[in-house]
Amino acid sequence: MSRIAPRQDGGGGDGTPLVVTNNCADTVYPGIVTQSGDGPSQTGFELQPGDQNSQTVSIDWQGRVWGRTNCSFNSQGTGPSNGGYKACGTGDCNGIVNCRVTGDTPVTLAEFTFNAGDGQTYYDISLVDGYNLPMAIVMQPTGNASLDDIPPNLTNPSCIGSPGDLASTDFDAYSNGNFLGTNSSFPLPFEGNVTTSDVQDWCPWDLLVNQPSGPSDNVYTYPDNSVERPEFAPCFSACARYNQDRDCCTGQYNSPSSCPTSDYSKAAKRVCPDAYSYAFDDQTSTFIIPAGAGFEIVFCPGGRSTAILQTEADQLDELQNTGHVDTGNQVVPGYQAKGGMRWLDIAAAVTGAGR
Repeated sequence: MSRIAPRQDGGGGDGTPLVVTNNCADTVYPGIVTQSGDGPSQTGFELQPGDQNSQTVSIDWQGRVWGRTNCSFNSQGTGPSNGGYKACGTGDCNGIVNCRVTGDTPVTLAEFTFNAGDGQTYYDISLVDGYNLPMAIVMQPTGNASLDDIPPNLTNPSCIGSPGDLASTDFDAYSNGNFLGTNSSFPLPFEGNVTTSDVQDWCPWDLLVNQPSGPSDNVYTYPDNSVERPEFAPCFSACARYNQDRDCCTGQYNSPSSCPTSDYSKAAKRVCPDAYSYAFDDQTSTFIIPAGAGFEIVFCPGGRSTAILQTEADQLDELQNTGHVDTGNQVVPGYQAKGGMRWLDIAAAVTGAGR
């Protein structure tokens, strides 16, 4: 159980929760950018291991959340501590604590469109700009009856692309009861074949941010198992590294039929099946639920990557088309009964009252 940081509220006139949790072993500086609607008052802040920041946004908010690593700011948070231009190793946003622009690539992104005008919310974990940290998204129903009955194993994706954070294939997520807002009644479907070695080597060599010394024969192959890679190995996407039409699905490649999947996108999709891997990866990466939910973004959630969109396609189609899912007589975790009071009120997360 993580300890709770002091309450930090702001933005969002109607108080839709936006919670950010750091379960990493190192300090993370989350960054938040608002594209439309009312965003949180803090768009950048420090989260030490185990800390959590709870803010609010408007019900029509659209924006992005990511994590910055290896940061060092001056005492005012207005620039790097050592001068220069960048304060963070990855995800830097013009060297300041409170972000005004999306962070430098590569970053793992959580992307949200709350209430897109059609009564639905769209969200995803995106690796289109690359990868730097493991991430999960946990939907918070906020007491909305249309959301209370949705099984959380349909709504809470996770992406683990770092070997030190990957659990074994026989990982028991529910040995201690709950995991990422779910329990054994509605278990998350995890990807079950990727090994630690696969995660260690998934990033194509030329896309590594910090390349170790090259192979002795100076022949760079993918993967090159003769060279040991660092534990923390941020990875550019092919688009972020080379900015070519073919990799970015622009110009003559600006359609699903003409834009090919790159080695990067194929490898990213294998490691994180529920994550966006390139521009036209909508069908296997976008989560769509009735509008009104809040969300928690968790850095380094542990466990394994989920494969929700692959394994639960029928229920997700039902949810998208009807706004609900038939769970039979099963009670959704966290609730006493259909229409009953939640065991853990979302207000507790927003006020920092418990977790």
